[in-house]
Amino acid sequence: MPELPEVETVRRGLNQLTLNQKITGGDVLLERTVAYPFSVHEFIENIQGSAIISWHRRGKYLLAELSPLSWLGVHLRMTGQLLWQNNHEPLHKHTRVRLFFGEHQELRFVDQRTFGQIWYVPSGVPVESIITGLAKLALDPFSPEFTVEYLANKLQKSRRPIKTALLDQSIVAGLGNIYADEALFKSGILPTTICTELRSKQIEPLKTAIIQVLSASIAAGGTTFSNFLNVKGVNGNYGGEAWVYNRTGELCKVCGNVIQRIKLGGRSSHFCSQCQK
Repeated sequence: MPELPEVETVRRGLNQLTLNQKITGGDVLLERTVAYPFSVHEFIENIQGSAIISWHRRGKYLLAELSPLSWLGVHLRMTGQLLWQNNHEPLHKHTRVRLFFGEHQELRFVDQRTFGQIWYVPSGVPVESIITGLAKLALDPFSPEFTVEYLANKLQKSRRPIKTALLDQSIVAGLGNIYADEALFKSGILPTTICTELRSKQIEPLKTAIIQVLSASIAAGGTTFSNFLNVKGVNGNYGGEAWVYNRTGELCKVCGNVIQRIKLGGRSSHFCSQCQK
């Protein structure tokens, strides 16, 4: 599932390739991918003739600011991809939406599991009233307001394991399974630690580790363990740098202990029992 670094990688790619280009038309191959408006015809009619001013990211959501003033929202969910391609290239069998630009280029939304969504938000309508998940998001880890005090206040209210809490988008926006594991390793905290049992001196290293692992993955173009691709169809490279995620049975890069995996809240958690306490 694309997390913050993968979505940020896509955002940067889209800003390099699609800005100030007019959407000349589109084609919806799977109607339920368009979450709003409910009419596919209305969706195409509204976006046609719009130009993309800028792409923004909020948590794991992508938001394209359009001219005339309106918004296009995208959530990749588990397997979504946004690919910038020549219209002569064969369609992938899981292509769900196509947006046409000029004579030859198009932006294709490819989604194997079909959980991804796209929204059009008209001018004058609050984005959060249409893309309701945005209203539930916590602060972005790269926000200046994402402080040690903020994180401590969020965590001290929870009696869940710290790994489970970090996946809650109302606590940290954009963090998912991969980078929660990585941040907990970097900060030396076991994923099973109950939030209320965290010591105050553990919060600052955790906050620092969250930003460090996210930054490292963005620099590597994200992580590809299954199907993530950037807008040019290129894999992310952070997987080779991972400390614990997806390394069950391998040796810890720090102490040589064997990396373990357990299930927490239905999700896999990878950790080193020597480095994390």
